[in-house]
Amino acid sequence: MFTKIAFLLCFVTFVASAQETIKGIVIDANKQPISGANVMWLNTTISTNTSTTGNFSIAKSSESSFLIVSVAGYETQQIALATLENLTIVLKEINSLQAVTVSKTRKSTEHSLYKVTNVQTMGQKELLKAACCNLSESFSTNPSIDVNFSDAVTGNRQIKMLGLTSPYILIAEENIPAVRGASQAYGLSFVPGTWVESIQITKGAGSVINGYESISGQINYEVLKPVNDIPFFLNAYASQDQRYEINTHFNTKFSDQLSSTLFVHGNTRVWKNDMNNDGFLDNPLGKQVNILNRWQYTNTEKGWVSFFNLRYMKDDKQAGEVAFNVDRDKFTTNAWGSEVNTEKIEVSNKTGYVFPDQPYQSFGFQNSFQSHRQDSYFGLNRYDIHQKSFYSNLLFNSIITNTKNKFTTGVNFALDQYDELVQVNFTQDFSRADTSIGAFFEYTYDNLNNFSLIAGARVDHHNRLATFFTPRLHLRYNPWNQAVLRASIGRGKRAANIFAENQHLLASSRDFSIRSSNGNLYGLQAEIAWNYGLSFIQKFKLFEKSAEVIVDYYVTDFQNQAVVDLDASAQQVLFYNLDGKSFSKSFQAEFSLELVKHLNIKTAYKYFDVQTQFTTGQLQRALQAKHRFFGNVSFETHIKEQGQQWKFDVTYNWLGAQRLPSTANNPVAYQLGDYAPSFAVINAQITRTFSSVFEMYIGGENMGNYKQNNGIVQNENPFGNYFDSSMLYGPVFGQMYYAGLRFKIK
Repeated sequence: MFTKIAFLLCFVTFVASAQETIKGIVIDANKQPISGANVMWLNTTISTNTSTTGNFSIAKSSESSFLIVSVAGYETQQIALATLENLTIVLKEINSLQAVTVSKTRKSTEHSLYKVTNVQTMGQKELLKAACCNLSESFSTNPSIDVNFSDAVTGNRQIKMLGLTSPYILIAEENIPAVRGASQAYGLSFVPGTWVESIQITKGAGSVINGYESISGQINYEVLKPVNDIPFFLNAYASQDQRYEINTHFNTKFSDQLSSTLFVHGNTRVWKNDMNNDGFLDNPLGKQVNILNRWQYTNTEKGWVSFFNLRYMKDDKQAGEVAFNVDRDKFTTNAWGSEVNTEKIEVSNKTGYVFPDQPYQSFGFQNSFQSHRQDSYFGLNRYDIHQKSFYSNLLFNSIITNTKNKFTTGVNFALDQYDELVQVNFTQDFSRADTSIGAFFEYTYDNLNNFSLIAGARVDHHNRLATFFTPRLHLRYNPWNQAVLRASIGRGKRAANIFAENQHLLASSRDFSIRSSNGNLYGLQAEIAWNYGLSFIQKFKLFEKSAEVIVDYYVTDFQNQAVVDLDASAQQVLFYNLDGKSFSKSFQAEFSLELVKHLNIKTAYKYFDVQTQFTTGQLQRALQAKHRFFGNVSFETHIKEQGQQWKFDVTYNWLGAQRLPSTANNPVAYQLGDYAPSFAVINAQITRTFSSVFEMYIGGENMGNYKQNNGIVQNENPFGNYFDSSMLYGPVFGQMYYAGLRFKIK
């Protein structure tokens, strides 16, 4: 396999013949760059898109003398070849009612036919289909991401992609790794949904630019840009389970070049809920304060753009028995309780420079420092971790001869200092420092018609993982009109933080045991996996309406893995390195259709075959449904003159049977079946827009009121030998309703 990949990487680095190019920048009337604008030669298929700085470069065409420049919300321009010297294209924003209506028809989730990687972009329109109070709740209307609760105590949501949990997904904030290490369990809930501008979901091995850790895919979320933000935004939310949230954005434009936004988020839950009558809180009590100050400097004339972020977050959660009192019962056997208290400080900067006379050439510099402290206990188990991280990435973009052949190269450095104390059936300090430095090169070829590829490789040296090579390859081919076929292959490697990633298991009476393989982290060796994937998209007209079919198949094959074994004994958690086969096979078929204007349906079927070699044999991964079905219907009325509009959205999720970890060696009273039953969950939301500045929404989750009544084993005696809250396959709260409002000053 290695020789095949090396051959492919060598083969694709040929240099195409020279070709004259047209370069320029696309800006608006305020001289702000417009990213994502389509630049295309008239009556040809030769096109490109502007970068985040508004720059573009396109090969000259012998078939046309006119460029067409277009983007949603702006008037399309046609420009003659004779005017293409030092080209600056100014697009005029469309303010008419007709323009607003057209922009609304743009899909809330977009699948590109021309990007090399299998990436889909969720815009704010998609995020507003649900309450999306935080990032972990932002995927309920997306069939590619599975969202489940990790246990019946903490209320924490866990996401999966291609049948694998979030540690195998590289989660980044504007391409800076964000949710990793100590933040793996709760990090998604620390990103308020209203801060997010868009989310890019990449299936399979991602770009080598962002690191070597991604295995099943990448999720990158973009935060609202100060230069585009409105002066004031307010979002208030309240739910049936007594959860209250408020978000405010304050934006100030100091000049044409300097802008700043202050994001303030707060949430609290003060009411105790026990809807399934098991004596435990269905959702934790808690409060969170989250503040982000974001600055943006943009100088389009000189080619500079820079962002500076300063963030502070404090989150406190209390879970456990309804009768638990922190002051009286902490670290006693009076009543079982848990607290997870987290404090996070972050300072980050991104700076980019585009050479004014060479818009295809640029460099970027990213730096981030994070301090993430978590002090927590789960009954009599204790887990404290403090991670201090520094990440730096320097990259350079240019071309080889012409814009058909592009490359990105650079180096990055990462330092993670962990202070980690684990107190379970043993007490041990796992404090350590991890450092890595790597260099990468990524080559992109595009024939400007129907074929493109990205071939990337990186070499890293890690103080625990030694020196290793990471190759990745992505191919894109358009076989006919409105169709795209993609293929990818790539390798990923990571050090598993077994306690940070499996904190939900601490809410049990299980004994923890690590079977050492003389590795450098907890005695375990690094995880290594290959990911292979194929994807096909066909867009077409059905009954004169837009339709889309997406089919993809991915295989993740582990060469080594840190196995978490709950099947050897119902009273134990075993950690050990893989001895045998472990793989995940994922198939998804998706169909979407605009039935009538503004009425859209989206359906998806997913099949997962996820198996691992455990001490008891080759088994299907527990708590992973083999079959899943997803359906979403959304409808919007026409926008009236003052902006009035109704929006309706309904999402249906059906999960097939899930294998449960073995409880055979428990007493009969505390044994569960081999499989959990199938069930369905329905979510819905109605939004009423009263004007362009004010709207209200109401919604419901799990409206069919499905409840898992046995979510906690031995709930009546949580200090007994068989207590376990990790056997969660479905919701425990039942139906839940919420309401909220959004107010803007433009």
